[in-house]
Amino acid sequence: MADEVLFDFLHMEMVSHVYKEQRSSKGELDSKDRAVCVSILEGMGFRVGQGLIERMTRDSPSFKDELDMMKFICKDFWTQVFRKQIDNLRTNHQGTYVLQDNKFVLLTQLSSGKQYLEEAPKYLAYSCGLVRGALSNLGLESVVTAEVSLMPSCKFQVVIQKL
Repeated sequence: MADEVLFDFLHMEMVSHVYKEQRSSKGELDSKDRAVCVSILEGMGFRVGQGLIERMTRDSPSFKDELDMMKFICKDFWTQVFRKQIDNLRTNHQGTYVLQDNKFVLLTQLSSGKQYLEEAPKYLAYSCGLVRGALSNLGLESVVTAEVSLMPSCKFQVVIQKL
């Protein structure tokens, strides 16, 4: 229980720090500055995701395909990071996956309605980076985006880049 609260506070402080740093050097933030902040947070998550997945898969057998990797992310990885599994995984079997979390832990502290909807993307960037970093270390280059229509529900879209 205490670990969850500490992670929530650490995440909120990371987001706050990145945005304050950008604001102090520029004054008021415009859309370009917000994009820089999101990129910084996503990069931080990417590196952490790489490290976590490396540690988690050290003693496990290799995955047979891309879908197995995504199932691992939705069950084991998500449980390790957010203390619950993804609620729904969908795929078009062509490299696009949608992971739905109906009660995303990093958004539950904000609101359970639409009043803070415009603030949600900055709290999702780190998580997108986590997933992208984990997949990268498993050998899958991807683009991970998140969308919120009603808080605290969140959909992560993962598009695997075919090389």
